[in-house]
Amino acid sequence: MPELPEVETTRRGLAPHLEGHIVRSAVVRQRSLRWPVDPDFERHIAGARILRLERRAKYLLVHTDRGCAIWHLGMSGSLRLVRPDAEVRKHDHIDWILDSGWHLRYHDPRRFGALLWTTGDPEAHDLLSHLGPEPLSEEFNGEYLFTASRGRRQSVKTFVMDGRIVVGVGNIYASEALFLAGIRPDRPAGGISRARYLRLADAIKQVLASAIEQGGTTLRDFVGGDGQPGYFAQRLNVYGRTGQPCRKCGRPVRDQVLGQRSTFFCGSCQR
Repeated sequence: MPELPEVETTRRGLAPHLEGHIVRSAVVRQRSLRWPVDPDFERHIAGARILRLERRAKYLLVHTDRGCAIWHLGMSGSLRLVRPDAEVRKHDHIDWILDSGWHLRYHDPRRFGALLWTTGDPEAHDLLSHLGPEPLSEEFNGEYLFTASRGRRQSVKTFVMDGRIVVGVGNIYASEALFLAGIRPDRPAGGISRARYLRLADAIKQVLASAIEQGGTTLRDFVGGDGQPGYFAQRLNVYGRTGQPCRKCGRPVRDQVLGQRSTFFCGSCQR
């Protein structure tokens, strides 16, 4: 599933080719996505000038002089720029035809993604208004996590994966950050000290920044390529390594299920 780093890589890859350009028209081949595409979307976007691309959590916000398009890539969605004569594949659901001659094409085999339109403040949209701070912002830090965690009995892993607490800390990133911070993922969030949350916040920032850098350096071909961002592929410490030796202490990496998600940790290095 595309997570925050993958969506940020998509934003960075597409922004230079979209910002300042006009959407001449749009073609919607499949309206039945996670939420139906507005039947008037083609009329809304035709002639709009793209002002800037932003990311909020896992949403890509395309600001125009007429409103804002909110993209969500869902489980399998991707965006790429293709030439007008590029073959339309089975799951190529939406095209934006740009004044540059390129088409911005949305591909989504599972159709769990979405394209929404708003003329209001996108931050006030129902999908975004409840979200917590961005993990790489100054607003997010250990003190914030410590305060938000008081009285909570849920595991610290499910706590930091809650988008109302902080956005974009997906399953891989939560497991890896907790390993770097030396915290067992099943510890009750409310019982972890301020000092340990300071370490955890720094670890989250480190893991996500590394994933974004990895994506930005391993794949830049959003023009004429497959549009797939570079997933976090650097050497993982614990995620997916059940039974393999911990890279720090050599003891076997363990796993358990928390919040219906597979969780990986070292029982020796994480307390």
